Amino acid sequence: MSNMIDAKVFFAEGNSVADLRLLACPGAEELTHLIDMHLVSWAREAGLNDQETFIIPCDCPRFQSGDAKGIVKDSVRGDDIFIVVDPGNYSVSYKLFGYENHMSPDDHFANLKRLIQAVAGKAHRVSVIMPSLYGGRQHRRTVRESLDCAVALQELQHMGVQNIITFDAHDPRVQNAVPLLSFDNAMPTYQVLKSLLKKMPDLSFDKEKFMVVSPDEGAMSRNMYFSSVLGCNLGMFYKRRDYTTVVDGRNPIVAHEYLGESVEGKTVFVADDIIASGESMLEVARELKARGADRIIADATFPLFTAGLAKFDEAVAEGVLSCVVGTNLTYRMPELLQREWYLDVDVSKYAAYFVIALNHDMSVSAIADPIKKIEALLAKR
Repeated sequence: MSNMIDAKVFFAEGNSVADLRLLACPGAEELTHLIDMHLVSWAREAGLNDQETFIIPCDCPRFQSGDAKGIVKDSVRGDDIFIVVDPGNYSVSYKLFGYENHMSPDDHFANLKRLIQAVAGKAHRVSVIMPSLYGGRQHRRTVRESLDCAVALQELQHMGVQNIITFDAHDPRVQNAVPLLSFDNAMPTYQVLKSLLKKMPDLSFDKEKFMVVSPDEGAMSRNMYFSSVLGCNLGMFYKRRDYTTVVDGRNPIVAHEYLGESVEGKTVFVADDIIASGESMLEVARELKARGADRIIADATFPLFTAGLAKFDEAVAEGVLSCVVGTNLTYRMPELLQREWYLDVDVSKYAAYFVIALNHDMSVSAIADPIKKIEALLAKR
């Protein structure tokens, strides 16, 4: 398959595994709708003018006791089903004994399993699009603790799921828990760079003016990729932690130590998989600013901002941060989307490419590594 795939050709050739259908778990409707828009557009370009949507309505209603069930509202027999779930969407709520409960990742994962059960034995094949990997932050064991992500993946495999598509996994090695399952971990590098250049047309990737810095050792691989494709230098911070105490489930950071060449006068790009409270990212940005960095761009695939936006507003006002880049692969609070300093990257078309390729049993290796598209993007500059 060419890196620049022409998706409408797949529809025109008509050699799909089975009829393509999408299901949206509660909370994943926005991303599913965007993926569907791309698929419908490609189908119509291929001459399938009667195709209005690939989405089958579904729901996970709850009883008064709090128990729930999954319902799929149309036939799925013989279909190639793709279920989209957003485990991080805390905006979805339900009533329980008079209280309003906001759904946790556990609730979203339970809904996913309910919809898998609803189509089990009827669908030709079931694939899961889970951009934010459930349990992904609990991916390894250091003491007597659970391995949530590994067990969840094994559970999905046991239920008959054949493909899992995720994005920027906290540690992609967790797929070792299911070595016989098709597991694709995609990185939205091209989409981030394209959107960033559109927002900042004056941005130069010259190594004398631009540098990539990893916020910690765990994020080195994604930052190494950015520095490699951009041809610029790479620095990193490592976190000194206090391993004698545990706060909010983790050992608190004592200090960020920097390794690398001078960042003075340069635009610095810092990439991570997630911004939770954002304290670590802000501390890294302040450390870089203290070392003379000019502009600091923070990038996170999943912009959660669990502690709100006030501290980031202050950092931008003080000139510590110039821009924060995030994607629409998870729920973003409405206030975030209104911030001028925030750049929201649409990754739905990238996800749709995976759907159409898998539906036709085509290789996704060229999609997963968009180096040629990145080179073409940079060549224009």
